[in-house]
This record gives sequence, structure tokens and C-alpha cells, in this order.
Amino acid sequence: MYWRYTLRQKLPQKEPGWLPGSMRGAILYSPGDVRVQERPDPRIEQPTDAIIRVSAACVCGSDLWPYRGIQPVHQPSPMGHEYVGVVEEVGGDVKNLTKGQFVVGSFWASDNTCENCRAGYQSACLHRVGMGSLGSQAEYLRVPLADGTLVATPEMPPADLIPSYLAASDVLGTGWFAAVAAEAGPGKTVAVVGDGAVGLLGVLAARQLGAERIIAMSRHADRQKLALEFGATDIVTERGDEGIARIKEMTGGIGAHSVIEAVGTQESMMQAIRSTRPGGNVGFVGVSHDVSLDGMDLFWSLVKLQGGPAPVRRFLPHLMDLIGNRVIEPGKVFDLDLPLERAAEGYQAMDERRAVKALLRP
Repeated sequence: MYWRYTLRQKLPQKEPGWLPGSMRGAILYSPGDVRVQERPDPRIEQPTDAIIRVSAACVCGSDLWPYRGIQPVHQPSPMGHEYVGVVEEVGGDVKNLTKGQFVVGSFWASDNTCENCRAGYQSACLHRVGMGSLGSQAEYLRVPLADGTLVATPEMPPADLIPSYLAASDVLGTGWFAAVAAEAGPGKTVAVVGDGAVGLLGVLAARQLGAERIIAMSRHADRQKLALEFGATDIVTERGDEGIARIKEMTGGIGAHSVIEAVGTQESMMQAIRSTRPGGNVGFVGVSHDVSLDGMDLFWSLVKLQGGPAPVRRFLPHLMDLIGNRVIEPGKVFDLDLPLERAAEGYQAMDERRAVKALLRP
């Protein structure tokens, strides 16, 4: 089958104008300037590496920080850290993967054997490698620590499941971690601050974890609709102090048991903490930008906080099983489907909030 061809065998099939030993990939040159251009083909550099042919990648909300110039990066910079694809080549020390397997990875490459990994915090792996530095918005991708990072499906999945498996590589795993960190579960009221892909999939996660009531905070009709489809029971349109007051009003003046923070701003973090009842939990996964917390506010809140970069690898086997058995369909967050060559359009649409999440097909 076509997907079994090796990396070197596939290269001659590329369109006229490509350079030998090169592929197409998205590169950020400056704020607002994303181009899809020739990049060197990835090659096995360490015996623990694998090369995959990318079946689908996407634009992440965190990609918008450098795109907007808020987060500096070394430019030009390859972009992308979410990916699914087919194994084309493996290093000599890779034992659990074979050529032709369809695999899902996460935005941190991890060995899955160090003490932090064994504790379930693969995003703090002692040997971790950030996949964003390698750029998954491309035709091919080198995945370090392949045995610990990549999880294979039992068989080649049908095309309609690929968006959902792609969601598992970051936004679903991140939303799930947020819900777990917030201790969402039976009998709990969960509030979700943020209606991007992570927040929406935090709603889905809270529902799967058995939450009794899920309050999605959103002002956008299309996102509200998807939140309800994923399991939200209530919608709150207010923000800031008004949003906090509304959550308190809906919970007998006490606040939610569990709150997911999926934005990363000062306003969203304070809204999350102050919407949580004493003894409640905040799971924060929004990439923090200029957030500062007052010690006395935390002292008197009696709220528990846990968050950070999600250890997606911890949850991948379970999430992939739910997807493969069609229990959940997180791929619905992709409301814009583009060929890789039009990656710039995906960035612009998400930046302007015309799209929740853009899927890119190499």
C-alpha cells in the first residue's frame, strides 16, 4: 500500500520544483508571517528516533502567541507540535514500533521510563524534547525517544478518525489533564474558563469523568453549541467579576467544585480561582502570559491548584481506545480543514477567531 513506501521511495513523487532531500513545512518568519517552504528532510539522528510521514497536523492556540508577537521565538522557526502519522523509519534502538504503523505522539517527546515519567508526568521527563522545535506542520517529522513517545493504533484507522486521533496529541490530552487536575468527577460541578479547543475538550473530559454539572463560559454561539454537544449543562456568557458572580449565583453562593482554566491570562486565572469554592480544585493548562498571583489571595481562597504542560502521554492509550471505539469524537473541534500549503490561512482564521482549530493535511 502507498503508506508503506519508505521516506526515500516517496521523495521522487513530489511536485516539480522540490529540492532533493527536502520537504514542505510551515515556517514563522515574523509575527503574522507564516510561509510553507522547503525544509531539509528529517533523518535518524539518534538510535532512539523514528521518522513518520505526517498524516495530519494542526495549528495550536499556543502557536498564536509567537504569531501575534507576544512570545518571542528564534526566527525563522519551524512550527507545529501536534501530529499523527505513519512510521517510515526507526533507529536501531527502537523496539516497540515498526514501519507502516499509524501512531499518535504528544508535544513532548519522553522516554516514558524515568522517575518523572513513571509518576505520570511525562511532560517533565528528565530527557524530554519539545516537539515544537522540530516543527510538525510538515510532510515528515523526526520523533525523538520514539518508543516512549509514540503510541500505535491496532490497525490503520479510517480517514474519519484521523482528526480525533490528532486531537488526542494535544488538545484532548490537555483538556483531560485539566479535568483530572481539577478533580472533576461524579457529583461535582465543573466550570470551564476558555472556549478554545482545550476548553471545549475539557468539557468533554469532565463529562467522561462523570461530572454532574458542567458550566461552559463562552460568548460565541458556535462554540457554545459544541460545548453543549460535548456535555455542558449550562452556558455563562459573563467574564471577569461578572462571570465570577454568575458562577457563585448558580452554585448557592459557594462556587464550583472544579474549575478548568484554559486561557493563560491574568483575567482568566483570577476568574478560575475566584469561581472555585473553598476546598475546590483549579486545573490550569492555559500557557501563562504575564500572570501573577497574590500570596494572600491564595492564602484566603483555600483553593487547590495544579496544572502546567499536560503529560499527554499518560492519557494517550485510554483516549485512543475511546476514540477507536467511537465513544468520543474530539475531532469535532476542527472546524477548518486545509492543505498544508494554506497553513497561513489557518493561522489567520484562528487569530481572528473565525475558527476554533485548523487542521492541516500535508
